Amino acid sequence: MKGVYYLLIYIRRNIRLKIGFLGDILFKKGFYVYAGSGKGEDNGGELLNRIIRHLRFIKRNNWHIDYLLSSKYTELKGVCIIKDEFLTECELVKKILYKGIPVPGFGSTDCKNNCPSHLIRLTSLM
Repeated sequence: MKGVYYLLIYIRRNIRLKIGFLGDILFKKGFYVYAGSGKGEDNGGELLNRIIRHLRFIKRNNWHIDYLLSSKYTELKGVCIIKDEFLTECELVKKILYKGIPVPGFGSTDCKNNCPSHLIRLTSLM
């Protein structure tokens, strides 16, 4: 299966985390949405493996989201998988951007669409 996904994340209190080369970032208490994708050629296993990786408690921090999810103050509240080989995480970000504030550069340092972020702090719940 190829597709995209949202992660609904809750941060229980204000925290400051070092996020790879982005450096220290202050995350305010509240809900966040992260958009990602799995478009690999390995029979779609990349998407499911990516989700499973996010659900693991112990892992090496490779991506920005790994640093955030490894915090003891962070809870992964939900995952929404969208089976669609053409939809991109950038399009997902555009759909939720008006509901919150982007965390600058988070998850989007290699983004070809110049997204401000692939992590949005929600200021308005759906």
